Amino acid sequence: METTRLSSRGHASIPKVLRGRLHLQPGQEFTIESTTDGALLPHPAPSVLQTVSLGEAAGCPRHAGPAKTLEEMDAAIAQGAWDRGRVRR
Repeated sequence: METTRLSSRGHASIPKVLRGRLHLQPGQEFTIESTTDGALLPHPAPSVLQTVSLGEAAGCPRHAGPAKTLEEMDAAIAQGAWDRGRVRR
């Protein structure tokens, strides 16, 4: 069992062992719940998630033109590598 002390300002330190078990990181927000026996259990605060489309998440905008062939894609990749100096001929 770990113990801690409440400061005069109402601050309490969470012992390192418990921070590790609960995966708490510096600056992380969490909620504290009161149970019937008086224990307080920290829980990570729910995060605000934004819904995005697969294209936005992958950073891949839609292609408006006709589909490219594999040969055209290979040529474009090779040209991009050449332009960046990554391929030595």
